[in-house]
Amino acid sequence: MKVFIGADHRGFNLKNQVIQWLEGRDIDFNDLGAYELISEDDYNDYAVMVAREVLATPDSYGVLLCGSAQGVCMQANRFKGIRAAFCHNPTEAKTTREHNNANVLCIAADESRDDCSDILEAFLMTSFSSLERYNRRNQKLDEASL
Repeated sequence: MKVFIGADHRGFNLKNQVIQWLEGRDIDFNDLGAYELISEDDYNDYAVMVAREVLATPDSYGVLLCGSAQGVCMQANRFKGIRAAFCHNPTEAKTTREHNNANVLCIAADESRDDCSDILEAFLMTSFSSLERYNRRNQKLDEASL
């Protein structure tokens, strides 16, 4: 498993906590920034970098952090094949992996994040169930164009 992680200024501090958690579990990861706190950076840039790396790297996942998690989630989902999910708790993280085969986890840094490690663990350690109905629904997600 390979994890690509990115965060803007509002997610910067939480990203450093996520990195410590990944290191503590010996999970291979790539920090795509921000590498320093820059109050005027744009979440879009990190979401694009993470989405591209996830698409280019088999069996990889992304973790994106910004203030609300909404912006990074919307940006990442612009890429065909990315199924980014904004998860508030471990149950949502587990379900979105099992049912939606989500490959990018988006976490809101502005919320109280005592459960961040539990959300990460649920997301990264849960496998896609691959039931026919989930495969069918995910195929529709990947094929959708309006």
